Amino acid sequence: MTASQCLQATRSFLNPLPFSRSLSLPKHHHFLSFPKTRISNFATVTMSSSSVVEHIVLFKVKDDTEPSKVNSMVNGLNGLTSLDLTLHLTAGPLLRTRSSPFAFTHLLHSRYKTKDDLAAYTVHPGHLSVVKESVLPICDDVMAVDWVADGLTGPVGPSPGSAIRVTFLKLKLELGEVAKGEILEVIKGIKGKFGEVGQISVGENFSPARAKGYSIASVAVFEGVSEMEAVDSKEELAKLEKDKVREYLDSVIVLDYVVPSLQSASL
Repeated sequence: MTASQCLQATRSFLNPLPFSRSLSLPKHHHFLSFPKTRISNFATVTMSSSSVVEHIVLFKVKDDTEPSKVNSMVNGLNGLTSLDLTLHLTAGPLLRTRSSPFAFTHLLHSRYKTKDDLAAYTVHPGHLSVVKESVLPICDDVMAVDWVADGLTGPVGPSPGSAIRVTFLKLKLELGEVAKGEILEVIKGIKGKFGEVGQISVGENFSPARAKGYSIASVAVFEGVSEMEAVDSKEELAKLEKDKVREYLDSVIVLDYVVPSLQSASL
């Protein structure tokens, strides 16, 4: 494979769809001024009420991959926290798959001030190098979803040890905007019904080419795994919430992830 072919393959896997600068969120509007903070301090940087751009990438590592190569991929992805473009970035193995037609093994979650920052991160030479050298050779499936989360409060980056539940929804084709609005409101209301949820982020995907048809995404952040499992134990209440949107859904992906410390990220 030539260098140009490698670059093209890299971009086809992970680059967001091109979008007009006129569609990007204005850099001076709706955002707090976040200091340039390394990952060890991310948990101390909080948002009173802001919008962030969420970026979730799911990876399926090939079954016969050497552990050292998996570690190299995870370390390389986590090393992208050095880029000033990111407000938060974490990568590592999934804790468990609760519902998915795909066999993903690893996750990357990052946050940005604007769509422009996400686009700049995507084409940054450091990012392209990690994808070309450490991701593409060992992964046989990758999907990504991007959305703007409005009114997000709390830490801009979940602390090490925090548990994250990622949910992607594929909607039935005939659904209109009213039904989409109902789904978004139900997900936004989860934090008020389950006290264990520390933060909820939800929105509509703006990178459809890489999302396998999933158009609504959410991230629920918990202090730890025990808090996340406490929500699961409230089966009747959880069922009531799910029943509100079940008829609208064609497919669901639900994945759990624990934010690793820098020392334990290589797994």
